[in-house]
Amino acid sequence: MQVVPYNPNPVKSSTFECGMETIGTAWVRFNFRYYFYALVFIALDVLVVFLYPWAVELRGLGLFGLIAVLVFIFIIVIG
Repeated sequence: MQVVPYNPNPVKSSTFECGMETIGTAWVRFNFRYYFYALVFIALDVLVVFLYPWAVELRGLGLFGLIAVLVFIFIIVIG
């Protein structure tokens, strides 16, 4: 089901660069290293999200909380 008519136009499909003439296409190939850095950042960000509540309640959790976090960190390190 198409609601809007399809009218291809070279001006509409060009990349907008603040009034400047574009160089190349809109699709740029990125080096795989950047994806690796993004994945590492996401993994560490999720780790911090899980460790922050533990750090806030550190005194209330006691030894059981410490052991649980050490097991969690151990699983993250070996995994």
